[in-house]
Amino acid sequence: MADALIVITLLLVAASATAAVAQRDPARQALVLSFMGVLLAALFTVLQAPDVGLSQLAVGSALTPLLIMLSVRKVRRRGRAKKETE
Repeated sequence: MADALIVITLLLVAASATAAVAQRDPARQALVLSFMGVLLAALFTVLQAPDVGLSQLAVGSALTPLLIMLSVRKVRRRGRAKKETE
């Protein structure tokens, strides 16, 4: 049973990583990356590493996508401001 759960979680992680790469919009990539972080946290928990899973949950599914979204927002604002001044 545990082996099947590990395989299913690994397949979901691989599918979400592929989906993150396939996205063109950086904002959507960040959302898919957040989902992948949750799946990785679940995988680490299934592999009996709950401390690593909690770290992944905090960093991989919350902090990193947040920083990406803030960066994308700032770049898009600069692009709009630059277009308006030209």
